[in-house]
Amino acid sequence: MLNKTEIRFVLDVMERMFPDAECELVHDNPFELVIAVALSAQCTDQLVNKVTKDLFKKYKTPEDYLSVSLEELQNDIRSIGLFRNKAKNIQKLSQSLLDHFNGEVPTTKEELETLAGVGRKTANVVTSVAFGEPAIAVDTHVERVSKRLGICRWKDSPLEVEKTLMKKIPRDEWSDTHHRMIFFGRYHCKARNPNCEECDLLVLCREGKKRMKQKGASNS
Repeated sequence: MLNKTEIRFVLDVMERMFPDAECELVHDNPFELVIAVALSAQCTDQLVNKVTKDLFKKYKTPEDYLSVSLEELQNDIRSIGLFRNKAKNIQKLSQSLLDHFNGEVPTTKEELETLAGVGRKTANVVTSVAFGEPAIAVDTHVERVSKRLGICRWKDSPLEVEKTLMKKIPRDEWSDTHHRMIFFGRYHCKARNPNCEECDLLVLCREGKKRMKQKGASNS
């Protein structure tokens, strides 16, 4: 496990690599962000943005999503994985917003998690990006990077990863670190072909050292 000094080194390197990392889901307001994040489960941000470009022109409010049949909404997001379930959740959360929050997206994680299709990760993203509340949303990239570097343990659940990161990273850096870890995992420390040879963190990365050793052995 990395110590405090090593974690500081990791954060500084990621800041240098991705100083402008931010949410890549295109949106204009908290409601659009909730919809976009809900659609992004097991799907790339690039595909979500392609779909929401037209979706957000057609649907502006919770009432709009409830004014069409479920089949029509499914057809509008058909190119996204799990589109049937996601369409159902979008209509359910739209109804919940009208019934319990006057049509507005709630600002707390607890309230957000009462909405259909909104789990802890989505709630963290929305409170951080839309409302400026420090948070660390653990997606597949954040989890992979945290475990490869040795910030967290391999056996840790996403919730345990989140709690460990919150404990080891200064609160005022949570949101920026979340975005930088995503960029680091998405564009550098990729799942299948991480750029270990060109990584400034290789000096302390247990997974990277293991991969480089295996690569050296296979080339000898």
